[in-house]
Amino acid sequence: MKEVLSSEWLKLRSVDSTRTAIGAAAATVLAGVLWTFYVSGVAEDRGGALRAAAPEQGFLPLTQVSLAMIGVLAITSEHATGTIRATLIAVPKRSTLLLAKTAVVAMTTFTAGCAILLVTYASSRLIAGDRRLGFNDASFTDDLPMLVASALSVTVLALVGLGLGFATRSTAAAVVSVVALLFVLPGIANYLPSPWNARVSALLLPNLVPQIAGRHLATRLGEGFLPPWAAVIAFAAYAVAALAVGFHMLRKRDA
Repeated sequence: MKEVLSSEWLKLRSVDSTRTAIGAAAATVLAGVLWTFYVSGVAEDRGGALRAAAPEQGFLPLTQVSLAMIGVLAITSEHATGTIRATLIAVPKRSTLLLAKTAVVAMTTFTAGCAILLVTYASSRLIAGDRRLGFNDASFTDDLPMLVASALSVTVLALVGLGLGFATRSTAAAVVSVVALLFVLPGIANYLPSPWNARVSALLLPNLVPQIAGRHLATRLGEGFLPPWAAVIAFAAYAVAALAVGFHMLRKRDA
C-alpha cells in the first residue's frame, strides 16, 4: 500500500493540471483582497459600519470547484491517455487503487484548501483593520469552525469528483455533476413544497457548511435543523456514496 500511495502522490504532483487547479483556487486570495479593499472604501465613504460577506465564504465556491478538478482529473486523465491500463497492471487490486487515490486526493485538497482559506482570512482581516465591516467583528476562535467546515467541503467535493470520475470515465460528466451539486440542486430545492424545500435545502452540500460549524442555515426557506454531528455525517455520505458508485463501476468494467 505504501508503494501505491507513493506512486499516486508522484502522479498527482507531477501533472500540470494539479498545479493549475491549485493556482485557480488560490485566486480566492486575490479576490478576497480586492473585495476587502472595495468594501473598506465603501465603508469609509459612508462614514459608518458596514456589514459585508466574509471573502473566504463569498468566494468559497471558486476554491471548491477548482480543487474538485484535482479529484476528477486524478482518474479521468488516466482514462483519456490510456495510462489506466498500466496502472491496473501495476495495481491489480482495484480496491487498493481507489483507496490510494482517495487518500492522496483528500490530503492534497484539504491541505491546499486550509492554506488558501487561512491566507484569505488573514489578509482580509489585516486589510480591514479596525473598520467595522461585519466579517472582521468576530475573533479567529469564533471563525475557526467555519474555516474547518469550509476546508472539509473542499475535500468532500474533490472526493465526489474522484468517485464520479471513476464511475463516468469522463472529465466533462464528472465536472458537470459537481457543479450541479453546488449550484443547480440548491436552486431546484427552492421550488419544492413547504416544508420539504427547507428540509431538502438543509441537506445539500453548500448548506451543510454553516451547519457543521454550528450556525443556523439562514435562507428564505427557513433555518437549518441539522446539529453539527448530523451535518458531518451528511457531508461524509456524499463522498462515500460517490466513491462507492465509482468502485462498483471500477470492478464491473475493464480498463
